[in-house]
Amino acid sequence: MIIGRTESVCPVCLRVLPAEICPGTDGVYMEKSCPEHGDFRSLIWEGDLRSYLRWATKNSAAEAPKDPKPCSRGCPYDCGLCGEHRTKGCCVLLELTKRCNLRCPVCFASAGETGDGDPSLGQIAAQYQYLMDHGGPFNIQLSGGEPTVRDDLPEIIALGREKGFSFFQLNTNGLRLASEPGYARSLKEAGLSTVFLQFDAVSDPVYEILRGRRLLAEKERAIEACAEAGLGIVLVPVIAAGVNEDQVGPILRYALERMPAVRGVHFQPLSYFGRCGLARPDRPVTIPKMLRLIEEQTGGRMCASDFGGGGAENPYCSFHASYLKKTDGSLKALKRKSDSGCCCVSSDDSRQAVANQWSGEAEEFAGDGEFLETSSLDAFLEQARKNTFAVSGMVFQDAWNLDLKRLRRCYICEMDPEHGMVPFCAYNLTDTEGRALYRR
Repeated sequence: MIIGRTESVCPVCLRVLPAEICPGTDGVYMEKSCPEHGDFRSLIWEGDLRSYLRWATKNSAAEAPKDPKPCSRGCPYDCGLCGEHRTKGCCVLLELTKRCNLRCPVCFASAGETGDGDPSLGQIAAQYQYLMDHGGPFNIQLSGGEPTVRDDLPEIIALGREKGFSFFQLNTNGLRLASEPGYARSLKEAGLSTVFLQFDAVSDPVYEILRGRRLLAEKERAIEACAEAGLGIVLVPVIAAGVNEDQVGPILRYALERMPAVRGVHFQPLSYFGRCGLARPDRPVTIPKMLRLIEEQTGGRMCASDFGGGGAENPYCSFHASYLKKTDGSLKALKRKSDSGCCCVSSDDSRQAVANQWSGEAEEFAGDGEFLETSSLDAFLEQARKNTFAVSGMVFQDAWNLDLKRLRRCYICEMDPEHGMVPFCAYNLTDTEGRALYRR
């Protein structure tokens, strides 16, 4: 039985192949065959066919990218964005360095202690301008490598503010935030909105497997520094099959206890591209598996039925739910936009929603997160926002499960000086030998 047809790539040679979506006894699979390297079958949905079809909501609005690149070789070889792409960008990663102060066994960027030169402030300014000329402003993710190894990071943020960007997210392992007094405050003053903190567990053995050494104490010091500076914090666990699936509930409880400084948790099931020291399992972590882990490990405080798929992106790329934390500590699931009958969620809507939820406190509203009696509507809305907690996740694609229909709806892009805005899963795609289409 075939329920869908798409295109994918061969994991060995990255040749574009026709692919079929087929239900099995224990899930939904992508099947494809390379004339040179044989057949491939990958689990894409753990659960029955009905749940898979029901997840495909219609709440998205196609928005063509501004000034798309000509398309000659076809998807995924002409990204930047090309004329086949169906959605303009929302979040854009600027890779500020290839250097890193860790060497994690799993790293999509294959970062290390050395690199081939960081982009200059002038080159970064040109990238900012390119983005403004091609549909900006976008939400900017400052990434790498580890962006905090650059001493001019505050200047990079301030430069982006001058160019007209309003939301800046720092993708970081947190080591410098933990060790350097005043560093978080300097980033806040430069205009940083939120810290996207790598946070895989509340148990050090997990860090030894995924990051190469024990890190929990440093993660906690980084959270304390960001909270003191008024920076929003989002914990970002990579969930790997057989490694830290049991950490989902503990991470959520840890985050809830640290509201309102911690704005939410954004799970990322491990994708097998870049430098990955773990073998790809037959049953990788899928969206249904993540939702089951969340419900089981929170004792039903968060239910699988609270969650929905992506709006502006393909629904099979992500999951999300928002909760109001009441003064008695209980959680109330908030209605999703799609539940109210809206069928038009745009990239701009998603960009603003992320900025509102993940940003840190406004200086004039510093407080303990309790609801206050006030006649000011702005103050009331700020207190409500501070008591809202987001749980989300992004299931990135690798060469085994890449679906070009999904890729054409991607709105998370990497800014590349040569190619332009490249969808994240295309930019980081690697074959079984680690060779990439775009990443140098």
